[in-house]
Amino acid sequence: MPLVSVVMPVRNAGATIARAVASIQSQTLADWELIAIDDGSKDASRFVLIEMAQIDPRIRILRTKGGIVAALNAGLQSATGEFVARMDADDESEPARLAAQAEYLRLHPDIGLVGCRVRHGGDRAAQAGYALHVDWLNSLLTPEEIALNRFVESPFAHPSVMFRRHLVEDHGAYRAGDFPEDYELWLRWLDADVHMAKLPEELVTWNDSPDRLSRTDPRYAPEAFFRLKAQWIAEWLKRENDPARPVWVWGSGRPTRQRVAHLVEKGVRIAGYVDVDAKKTGKKIGGVPVVPPAELPPAEETFVLGYVGVRGARDFIRTSLLATGRREGADFLMCA
Repeated sequence: MPLVSVVMPVRNAGATIARAVASIQSQTLADWELIAIDDGSKDASRFVLIEMAQIDPRIRILRTKGGIVAALNAGLQSATGEFVARMDADDESEPARLAAQAEYLRLHPDIGLVGCRVRHGGDRAAQAGYALHVDWLNSLLTPEEIALNRFVESPFAHPSVMFRRHLVEDHGAYRAGDFPEDYELWLRWLDADVHMAKLPEELVTWNDSPDRLSRTDPRYAPEAFFRLKAQWIAEWLKRENDPARPVWVWGSGRPTRQRVAHLVEKGVRIAGYVDVDAKKTGKKIGGVPVVPPAELPPAEETFVLGYVGVRGARDFIRTSLLATGRREGADFLMCA
């Protein structure tokens, strides 16, 4: 039984699959199996895999036609390693990746999943939004940072993670739905108190091809993320926040209100909004007041969700709330 099972779904990746597999074959850790799941490819992907598997018996090939979630779960069911590493067919892993992540999990039994920093695989100018997202997720390393920022964006690049295989049995595998399957898994496992961390080294090149699912599939559209986050924010508030302490939202613009509407659908009652725009303060939205930061009730009487999506505003909100003595994770959370 290998130490690490690498699960890699493949669909029409004939132009990149050989390079991706070669990056696994180049690992300093030799005790691995690569489970490549061909999900109905119509190009040469399968033939490239067969040729490589004939040379390297550590490569196993499965076939599915049910989409990404079915392919991932087929790979998990077939995995025999103590640890499962994710890999995509258009990305590349640095030679030390598997060894470093497996060693980290071995030395930190309290950590269930470990990622790593990723290298932006593209043109930072042409793909500025993607590059900024890479910068943001690379800034989250510790379990505390990852847990506190889980409702901002997905804190991991999917093909960069390694986790203990028993977590699938303990908390469930990938789920199919109108949401990003990887983010749903992180949020569900984090809600189950699975601790997650990230290595500071850039051990994966995360490429941004124009036909990747995150750019073309509606399950990865912004609205799908907002719906998913609202579900787990509501679960977190139900468990962690005293019902007697009302929830306030920092931000009252239309985008914020649209996102908060998903929370309301999940049963979260909004007591008021906070805004720095003098044109909005003093008014009511949906029957609740909009106040300037100085008029926000004290921490013992409020729980604040920072919901402003404008870049840079999140740091301002966090700094402002911390300056009043509030504690992140106890008195407020940053969302998006």
